[in-house]
Amino acid sequence: MCQPHTVDQSLPLNPAQEEVLTQLGATREERPRFDAALRHQLRRELNDAIEPMLPDLPDDDTMFVSKHLLGRIMGCEKRFLAEDDEQFEWSVPLARGTIAHKAIELSIHWRREPEPLVLVDESIARLSEGIDGLGEWLQGSTEVERAELRAEANDRVVKFVECWPPLKTNWRPVTESRLRLELHDRVVLSGKVDLALGQAEGDLAGKVLIDLKTGGFSPQHLDDLRFYALIEAVRLGTPPRLLATYYLDQGRFLPEAVTEDLLYSTVARVIDGIERILDTRKRAREPRTAPGPACRWCVALHHCEIGRRFLDDGDETGLGDGW
Repeated sequence: MCQPHTVDQSLPLNPAQEEVLTQLGATREERPRFDAALRHQLRRELNDAIEPMLPDLPDDDTMFVSKHLLGRIMGCEKRFLAEDDEQFEWSVPLARGTIAHKAIELSIHWRREPEPLVLVDESIARLSEGIDGLGEWLQGSTEVERAELRAEANDRVVKFVECWPPLKTNWRPVTESRLRLELHDRVVLSGKVDLALGQAEGDLAGKVLIDLKTGGFSPQHLDDLRFYALIEAVRLGTPPRLLATYYLDQGRFLPEAVTEDLLYSTVARVIDGIERILDTRKRAREPRTAPGPACRWCVALHHCEIGRRFLDDGDETGLGDGW
């Protein structure tokens, strides 16, 4: 059992922190109820649609489907295949989110006033001890990379502490909550929720799933949380009541209520995404190209005339970054 947070809860909240409380709060009368049979219906739809695709899966292999994989295939197929061929390597932009999330997790259970840079340093030290890819990268990173990582992660943690009230233990805060749904023992839907608050009471929804973002809005942010809501609905039986993307740079929420229609539309997107992933990876046809702002950092840009032309025409707009 964690020790209670001893940060002074009597300090006045700033307007951004007050807005967090307003956005996330709900009375029992405002919270929806869901039929207990819903989880079985959602699983059945997923299983029935995926069953005909099973022969296309590699033998004795499991297909892992994440929000990132779905987001990639729903974008540009040419970039999707190029990234498939790229060997993953950790870098400061990729590591900063993991470090910042670890620091926020520590802040929830910290028994004194949370100092963002102290939390970031603790997070880097803890994760450097790991035997995974991130741990190895941190152990071998240069002083410049560490300084850059420290600065960028600290910026995110400072903004969280500034904009969010201290998270009370009775809100049941959980960071980096892992979700997993297995279908036919061959396909696994999985992910980690940045922050979860609250709990269901029987069929009465109460949990809120939150994604923390920097930058600006992207339609994919909505799809990411809907994906998590679907897994949670099948796992628990009672879906979350609210999904909320929180933009730290702007100090604002993008909330969305969870409904049965939203969950069924997410089932359709997941099925479509899995089908497109399998079809595209067969390489039996020319991959579709979808130019957009992401062309700026696409690994296939050098060989993509459509993407280069899009950027040369100056037809790009700024989209928000994830962590």
